[in-house]
Amino acid sequence: MTTPRVPPKGVFGVFVPSPTFYRPLAESSPLQKSQPLVDVDAQTKHSVFLAQSGITGLVLLGSTGEAIHLSRSERFDLVAGVKQGLEAAGFPDYPIMAGVLTNGIDETLEWLDDYARAGAQWGLVLVPGYFGAGANQENILEWYRIVADASPIPILVYNYPGVTNNVLVQPETYTSLAAHPKIVGCKMSHGNVSHHVQVSLDPEIDHDSFRVFSGFGQQLGPIVLFGAAGVIDGMAAFFPKTVVRLMALAVKGELNDETRAEIYKLQFVVSRAEEFVVRYGIIGIKEAVFRITGLGTQEGGRLPLRGTMADSEWEKGRGLFLKGIETVEASL
Repeated sequence: MTTPRVPPKGVFGVFVPSPTFYRPLAESSPLQKSQPLVDVDAQTKHSVFLAQSGITGLVLLGSTGEAIHLSRSERFDLVAGVKQGLEAAGFPDYPIMAGVLTNGIDETLEWLDDYARAGAQWGLVLVPGYFGAGANQENILEWYRIVADASPIPILVYNYPGVTNNVLVQPETYTSLAAHPKIVGCKMSHGNVSHHVQVSLDPEIDHDSFRVFSGFGQQLGPIVLFGAAGVIDGMAAFFPKTVVRLMALAVKGELNDETRAEIYKLQFVVSRAEEFVVRYGIIGIKEAVFRITGLGTQEGGRLPLRGTMADSEWEKGRGLFLKGIETVEASL
């Protein structure tokens, strides 16, 4: 079997888990007044904005992208539409991961088949954690091997304990999974920096074939300096250039005093801005994207994630968390 192409790393290791864009609720059909329609046009415009800002690639329909709120046909149309829109904008073969957020093997493969037909290069497959601790490491290992064997595209392991009953993939499990020719990386959306570093530096893993990404931009410097491929960072959906600049500096081998000082400054403003996402979640990300880029609406997501931020709350959050990165972003 030919080894599949793996996601890029290092200076090219910044991906954005895009929020899913919806049309205004008032435009929904009378039969679905509570269900805003997916806005593929806005999704594509945001994707092109990110590509033009230096972002390496996208994660469509991950957790931030509300994959669990979309139907099968909506998921396919969104990925296919963004793929076509990027090509039309001059970004052929732009890297796209697509999220798989289901537990059954058959349905997981159905999602992956759809994404392959829609044009995604990789599937970001969530750890099956519905039964919590019942998903022991041996069973997780077998589950991913079965999925990878049958998947039409390479996959990455997506470990987000916050939505999988606190199931944590252990470093030794990654060591075994990384040996599979169609498992080409992982996204760790948790704060255990030691796990990031252990897997990134594991001498038993071929790191040309298996990439380690964090879901948190506040970990970018600490993990990239110790071998991680990069980040899949939600805050970069509205301040992409700063994260890209931080990555470019973090991957340099030898750092002089000036470069080190800039890294410290950038990591501080990125980490501070990430607190906005921690505080306000997906609704906050959508609000920030709308207010900063003009794309989307101020209606939030689909239920139960509907809502907006009052002007006073926005200004509070902006003042606490975003002022520093606003200045840096504007300078780049």
